[in-house]
Amino acid sequence: MPDTDQPRYLTTKEVAELLRVRERKVYDLAAADEIPHRRITGKLLFPADEIHTWIEGGDGGVAGPRPDVVAGSHDPLLDWAIRESGAGLATLTDGSLDGLDRFAGGHAAAAGMHVPEDGGWNVGTVTARGLGGCVLIGWAVRARGILLAPQLADAVKVIADLKGRRVALRQDGAGAAALLDRLLAEAGMTRDDLVPSGTVARTESDAAAAVSAGEAEAALGIGAMARQFGLGFVPLVEENYDLLVDRRAWFTPPFQRLMAFTGSDSFRAKADALGGYDLTDAGAVRW
Repeated sequence: MPDTDQPRYLTTKEVAELLRVRERKVYDLAAADEIPHRRITGKLLFPADEIHTWIEGGDGGVAGPRPDVVAGSHDPLLDWAIRESGAGLATLTDGSLDGLDRFAGGHAAAAGMHVPEDGGWNVGTVTARGLGGCVLIGWAVRARGILLAPQLADAVKVIADLKGRRVALRQDGAGAAALLDRLLAEAGMTRDDLVPSGTVARTESDAAAAVSAGEAEAALGIGAMARQFGLGFVPLVEENYDLLVDRRAWFTPPFQRLMAFTGSDSFRAKADALGGYDLTDAGAVRW
């Protein structure tokens, strides 16, 4: 028997709450005919059964359930939130583009990304893959720059000052590696102008640890790691770290638990303690 307590039609506000987006986004989706809706006497209504079918996908996404895995780029605040919230998600972090590949292949429910683009971050990269049944959610805007050994705090002010110095490099496919190549090119340099420290740093904490241990004089990293490891920091850019999430997975308990936790006081306090995070648009739909 049908649930008689379930309304047949949802309001714009109810759909926005269901999707965790602003009402303006729901109006935009309706105007572009990207969401099931009816317009009656000038008012928008949304058939509840069609909305839930639309949420479940069927528009080019990977068939079947995905594993509860967050792949892609490492973020210390995300790592902490997954553990602290008890979301039950596993992490497999080996760079933004590796995460995108795993997501496209159906091997992860989400992928963390911070891929630099002309005039922005991530959106063009995701669009170019032609993915369906997924959404790009803002996690945080992070301060990124040069992590420095304390004794070099006054010697390095711009990326060109790294010429000839030992630098901890990130793996190919990492957003930080792509950004470093861009910054070096703008300074008329390449990676050949740097002295690799040896072992590739595969996470933000690996890069900071290499500088802290004296294995490298510098690395491209985020402000949060500079504070945690007591390093010098030269800010260069504000980057968007986003989560590419499967639309079905978004409504499962693990992701709902994680996203509910991001509204807590303890989450905000942790971001403040780490430093270098702007959470103004956290949870906003970016694509």
